[in-house]
Amino acid sequence: DVQLQASGGGLVQAGGSLRLSCAASGFTFTDYVIGWFRQAPGKEREGVSCIVNSDGSTYYADFVKGRFTISSDNAKNTVYLQMNSLKSEDTAVYYCARVLRRLWVTMEKDEYDYWGQGTLVTVSS
Repeated sequence: DVQLQASGGGLVQAGGSLRLSCAASGFTFTDYVIGWFRQAPGKEREGVSCIVNSDGSTYYADFVKGRFTISSDNAKNTVYLQMNSLKSEDTAVYYCARVLRRLWVTMEKDEYDYWGQGTLVTVSS
């Protein structure tokens, strides 16, 4: 079974850092793009970043460029999201997800089929 397990959320002050992890299992890790998404209260879920595990290519939403870094450890089937210079507007539940189709690169949430359970990030100002 395909499974994604997100972890690493917590409470942090503005300007601080957190690292999220997404442990994946049940599929060939390097065949799929893994994305990070977030959903703040009352808002739509939005794409934050994604990584092409076959070649390490990374993509970011404009609102996190220069602050967040996505990476992966193919030996551990794990994707990380290093979040620096956090702002109060980064407060949200963060989800990792696997893209629907092999080697398909997108940050459109409707193109992802398997989702982790979410981890809450709260940034206090």
